[in-house]
Amino acid sequence: MSDSLRSILAQQLVQARMACRQGLQVLRRRGPSQIQFWFIALVIGIGAGFAALGFRLAISELQAALYGTDDVQLLHSHAQALPWYWILGIPIAGGLAVGLILHRFTDDGRVRAVADVIEGSAIGNGRVEKREGIASMFASLITLSSGGSSGREGPVVHMAAVISSWVSDRIHADGITGRDLLGCAVAAAVSASFNAPIAGALFALEVVLRHFAVHAFAPIVIASVAGTVINRMNFGDVAEFDLITPGALQFYVELPAFLLLGLLCGAIAAVFMLAVFWAEDMGMHIQNRFRIPRWLRPALAGAILGGMAIWYPHIIGVGYETTLLALQGNLLLHEAIVFTVMKTAAVAITFGGRMGGGVFSPSLMIGALSGLAFGIIATGVLPDVSGSYTLYAFAGMGAVAAAVLGAPISTTLIVFEMTGDWQTGIAVMVSVSMSTALASRLVDRSFFLTQLERQGIRLAAGPQAYLLSMIQVGGVMRTTEDDRAADPDRCAELIAQGTCVTPSATLETALAQLERSEDGFIPVVILDKDDGTPRPVGALFHIDALKAYNRALAETAAEEHS
Repeated sequence: MSDSLRSILAQQLVQARMACRQGLQVLRRRGPSQIQFWFIALVIGIGAGFAALGFRLAISELQAALYGTDDVQLLHSHAQALPWYWILGIPIAGGLAVGLILHRFTDDGRVRAVADVIEGSAIGNGRVEKREGIASMFASLITLSSGGSSGREGPVVHMAAVISSWVSDRIHADGITGRDLLGCAVAAAVSASFNAPIAGALFALEVVLRHFAVHAFAPIVIASVAGTVINRMNFGDVAEFDLITPGALQFYVELPAFLLLGLLCGAIAAVFMLAVFWAEDMGMHIQNRFRIPRWLRPALAGAILGGMAIWYPHIIGVGYETTLLALQGNLLLHEAIVFTVMKTAAVAITFGGRMGGGVFSPSLMIGALSGLAFGIIATGVLPDVSGSYTLYAFAGMGAVAAAVLGAPISTTLIVFEMTGDWQTGIAVMVSVSMSTALASRLVDRSFFLTQLERQGIRLAAGPQAYLLSMIQVGGVMRTTEDDRAADPDRCAELIAQGTCVTPSATLETALAQLERSEDGFIPVVILDKDDGTPRPVGALFHIDALKAYNRALAETAAEEHS
């Protein structure tokens, strides 16, 4: 052996010993705490999984009791034989119960769901409202059981977030740990609700945490698997939808059709989301215009839904029976189109009436119906080069859901896991890519982020936008006793001109004034309790505001890339 080779091997051996020594030091220093954190993630995953399972079973039991059916998967078929007054009365009673619950236990009469969990992750240190969250869970349970047209993933996700928030408060978790535990709870809840462990983990990362940091991946996977095990203990390892004829993809000839389907689904998803927002605005306008008590608003929405369900019972609840009929190709073209329109209207009325539930399951149904209609037309025009039109229903289901959630990766996987068919993945991915690209430009990236934008919470633009609203002037200003305090005479002049802020103001407000200031600072004042006279307590300097903003950006980047 040559001397040079011996030297190289000796160096490699020394480096290997150093790496092992450093690894042991890290294990001694961080191992126990890391293992403890993973154990907490497992416990949260189990708790969220059982909560999601209990919520699903409670919906089935209550729905079966109200509509008198043993198989809620065939609810709309059973409802067709019920008296019209029963179909009309159940949603009204359910809406009244929802209204009373939300009026009593929330300040604004609004159901909490996924958007609030995203807000809690971004600006709430991984916490959500607990009292309002529990009330929203019961409101959503009643909505989904009594004829409301929505999905169960919204309340399930928020319910899991309530559990993680409680744990985070008990262990005094910091922001990073709180967000990681929130992601664990969400992943377990989604996995337990839809028997989709891969998609559950990626949903938590892609939609809720909105990053794929390595430090969050392992505990979220642990929790997601725990949620899946809980689901399979009760339902077994079966797909949510049993496809009879998955269809075959004629790759190079048929791919352009799936590109067109993706664009169509993106437009349909945008119309669906805008319809929900329009209904919310219209509901608020009608409530204010006619001075309707807010507790009565869900009951009025229930009356409209009940009237629609007399002729179209397909709109009731989650709508899995209709979705399965579309995926199996057991609907006619005009039925697929009409049911798409009616389901969109029903979901908009449900949300406009401030009833409970989520948008994922309705978007699956609307997507499957839209894809089926497109597939019937496409295969009819070019029958010799087309596969089964049920494949278009499969692709459409993923395309609309991905555009609504703004989550192309996790939605594509959740559709795969809910159907158990991995052979047509390229069709789904092509359609999903086109639909999300189009819909994200027609709204603020997704349904949830647009909801937050409408509330003045600018998460869609990224941390560079919303971090400014999290930093208060009081934590950055220089007090009047500071050695580097601003000139008191100049501060008095600026206050007289109305150029000042309060300590509770955010940098988002203050920086706009600083940009116009030629002094490099603005006075910070508090108002006198007696006469409201502004009294100076310090000054906010432009350089200090920018430094605080830069630190916040650096901390966010460090978390997302750790």
